[in-house]
Amino acid sequence: MNLALMVDVLPLLCEGMLLTAQLTLASVAIGLFIAVPLALLRTSPWPVFSHAIFLYTFLFRGTPLLVQLFLVYYGAGQVEWIRSSVAWSMLREPFWCALITFSLNNAAYTTEILRGGLRAVPSGEVEAAKALGMPYALRIRRIILPAGFRLALPAYANEVVLMLKASSLASTITLMELTGTARKIVAQTFSPYEVFISAALIYLGFTFVIVHLFGRLETRMAKHQKRAEPGNNSQLRARTAGIISASQKVAP
Repeated sequence: MNLALMVDVLPLLCEGMLLTAQLTLASVAIGLFIAVPLALLRTSPWPVFSHAIFLYTFLFRGTPLLVQLFLVYYGAGQVEWIRSSVAWSMLREPFWCALITFSLNNAAYTTEILRGGLRAVPSGEVEAAKALGMPYALRIRRIILPAGFRLALPAYANEVVLMLKASSLASTITLMELTGTARKIVAQTFSPYEVFISAALIYLGFTFVIVHLFGRLETRMAKHQKRAEPGNNSQLRARTAGIISASQKVAP
């Protein structure tokens, strides 16, 4: 194995990794922005919204991402009214085609992940919020969404990692992200072993960062679920006594 070649190609691969990072982070951010209201409507009692969103998620989760990417990149130019519209200025660029496709695909998966988290929120917490007189919007913002996102966080972290790896499909529409850059270098050096190992190591490093950040976030969001330490029993008893005395004051 040519270690010198692996070192030489690292700067070029890192340049391609910048485009991979842009596509991944942007598509995940847009997908989450779309998925939050869709997940709330997906769990709503109104079947019109729930069935329409289920159809959207079923289509994007049931078809290959590569096919979706080709439909947007190659298919949009075949429609006359799209070519004559303002949207054509974006759809004729491969970057925007990839970003739109990745965002819609990620939104479909994230919607179902969040739906599972929202459905798993303990009903006791929701009933307690109702008993306190919280309106529906406040319950969503303060109780249901934070608890549902916390429960869905491990699955959502996996979806972000999958989106990172799926971004390699952008190389099929002429984008020189990490995989596309690696293929170009292989065509010039005829050394696929060293080049693709270097690319894989960069992907592994990026994946490690994502997993570590989500692990920290999950730990931070689950702090209140930790059992009380033995040394904190006095503080726990004091808080319990304060709650009991407060309830006695408001009792009729």
